Amino acid sequence: MEQPGEIKKVSMAVIKRLPKYYKCLGNLLKNNVERVSSQELSKILGFTASQIRQDLNNFGEFGQQGYGYNVLQLYTEISKILGLNTIHKMVLIGAGNLGQALANYSEFRTHGFDIIAIFDTNPNLIGRKINNTPIYPVEDMEYFINENDVDIAILTVPKDKTEKVIEVLSKTCIRGIWNFTPAEITTDDIIVENVHLIDSLFTLSYRINEDKLQERLLKQKRKIFPDRR
Repeated sequence: MEQPGEIKKVSMAVIKRLPKYYKCLGNLLKNNVERVSSQELSKILGFTASQIRQDLNNFGEFGQQGYGYNVLQLYTEISKILGLNTIHKMVLIGAGNLGQALANYSEFRTHGFDIIAIFDTNPNLIGRKINNTPIYPVEDMEYFINENDVDIAILTVPKDKTEKVIEVLSKTCIRGIWNFTPAEITTDDIIVENVHLIDSLFTLSYRINEDKLQERLLKQKRKIFPDRR
């Protein structure tokens, strides 16, 4: 039970909805919308108005009955909640195809995430730059991260290299790992966000084949219960 003065822990489901609110409000601002109701947000986002109010109430009182939400104010507050009101220094570990694609993604800097260095083992890549970001040997990684107070490490290394990289990162000031490797990473001291691209693709595959699945289940049901229509 929550004790007096204790801060309520916000569920991960709510946290994962915050970026959707943030992007939605950003689009409303671009269209010069000054205020919005939970009902209007519900129509845009597909969440119930009650769910939206409950989610936002986890972080304070933002709306007014009969007025709704001030779009700019709510956008600014959610930005602070997500930690987007500060610059996060990042390093990218692994300069293969996926690593290069992430290094070239311009939206990171737009939202305050700055990749300041890339590390790789390939001697042909060392000394080059991707999107003006230099590539260094992995041997320099621990020193560089600690000297530059880096917040986040992006991992795009092969699965068999992951454990060694984690060992090095555990000796640094890194606070978060954005993991794109096939390995499921858990650490005691560093917050990890595991991104499983293939799982997402499997989910997409299920959704585009869902109608066929329903047809197959219906046929099976008719065979079991032939008299039911």
